[in-house]
Amino acid sequence: MISLLIKRFINPADDLTGATARRICGVICGAVGITINFILFLAKLTVGLLSGSIAVVADAFNNLSDAGSSIVTLVGFRLAAQAPDEEHPYGHGRFEYISGLIVSVAILLMGVELLRSGFGKILHPSPVNVSPPLFAVLLLSIALKLYMASYNNRYGKKIDSPAMRATATDSLGDCAATGAVLLAALTGEFTPFNIDGWAGVIVAGLIFIAGVRSLKDTVTLLLGRAPSREFIDEIKEIVNSHKDDVCGIHDLAVHDYGPGHIMVSMHLEVKGSDIYAMHEVVDGIEREISHRLGCETVIHMDPIANDSEQTVTVRGKLETLIKERIDPGITIHDLRIVPGPSKATFVFDSAVPARLCHNVDAVKRKIESTVEENFENCIVVTKIDIQL
Repeated sequence: MISLLIKRFINPADDLTGATARRICGVICGAVGITINFILFLAKLTVGLLSGSIAVVADAFNNLSDAGSSIVTLVGFRLAAQAPDEEHPYGHGRFEYISGLIVSVAILLMGVELLRSGFGKILHPSPVNVSPPLFAVLLLSIALKLYMASYNNRYGKKIDSPAMRATATDSLGDCAATGAVLLAALTGEFTPFNIDGWAGVIVAGLIFIAGVRSLKDTVTLLLGRAPSREFIDEIKEIVNSHKDDVCGIHDLAVHDYGPGHIMVSMHLEVKGSDIYAMHEVVDGIEREISHRLGCETVIHMDPIANDSEQTVTVRGKLETLIKERIDPGITIHDLRIVPGPSKATFVFDSAVPARLCHNVDAVKRKIESTVEENFENCIVVTKIDIQL
């Protein structure tokens, strides 16, 4: 059904990562999710109240919270698709992350409340009236939630939507929760044991765990998640394809303003004395990265003095010393040797692996002291860059 609706409103030849296609896809998936969850809420609430099962009622309100979450996600897609304005020149893509955060908090609150109700039923158990309609509703719920997990996961990957992937994960958790309720109903029907309260607690626990995971993912995105290794490798592959003109890349930064709103900046060390020719090369690399990866790209050009034998020799010795004495993952760039009356000053940047970024000041001091101890009559000034 989802595929038919999306084909009805989106041309199959269109790129789903485009702003308009993403919004339409998100709205369709969200609207179907709202409809399914509201139908399940009404059905489970009815059979839960008639049977006296706290586990089924808890599962019903779980579906109601999912319907609310789908509404929030749908609104988030609409807001994220707004065009850039004066106050938000990089667009409103992070609204999608904010909607994911709201969904996560709602899931957590629902989990806490259902835990309280479940423990109340354990302390004060009451009989459950199991009926064929109850079994039918629970089986239907599992089937529909598996369908929701499937389409949210599929299209969440296609349009790179954290909110839809979180919904897919939540739907799988709902399947497990409803399975626990079904097991409790079967146990109560065919054995003398009433485990309805325990099933309610299990449902609540699964909901709470799903909320914690979803909250972690969305907070990570809002704080600024490191780009994927595949994304970084693709950038480096493009740059390295111009090795006749470019001999180094550093200060690479990726800024995420929401799906489809990625900005990349970097410094490239370029060869040659014709500054205009090098500028054309760098402009071409910018355009290639932006086209292939769908991001805005800004490159700062660093001409290097390969014709200076002293600079080349000192740089090689410096990098070997730092790798051997401090860490093999450290590289240096932008070396300048400034002569002085009694001592020369070595000015350079040190690119440090992210695993060492917890104490960059100590790494900086270690680099400077190590070089000064091993090179006579020099002063060292280095700036630390974090490698992606």
